[in-house]
Amino acid sequence: MALRRFRPWSPAEADRGSVSVLAAILVSALVAVTVGIAGVGSVVVLRHGAQSAADLAALAGAAELAAGEPAACARAVALAQAMRVTVTDCRAQALDLVVAVAAPVRYGRWQGRPVRAAARAGPAQSADRVEHRA
Repeated sequence: MALRRFRPWSPAEADRGSVSVLAAILVSALVAVTVGIAGVGSVVVLRHGAQSAADLAALAGAAELAAGEPAACARAVALAQAMRVTVTDCRAQALDLVVAVAAPVRYGRWQGRPVRAAARAGPAQSADRVEHRA
């Protein structure tokens, strides 16, 4: 029978494998931060898309404003639907058409609050914006 050598206990041996646990926690935190940043980035991109849709819908509707507010708003709604946003408000103010849109925010099965955007379009100088010079 072989004699075993006695080895005294050391704290280094008690911590054996703790670096693996720490590395797993740090990698998990890094993945969580990356997913969060990607989520915020996608909402920002969606907000810019909604603003572009609102701008284009307001311009298209303003071109039809001479035919009346219902025709202008119908044109704005049709264009907004083609861009996959919903018109929440459409009204004529003097010679301008004001359009507000909303776009849904979805992450798989989860749905967040919609992003909103608004735009105004009309002639370069409408009746309520004419500057009076002395």
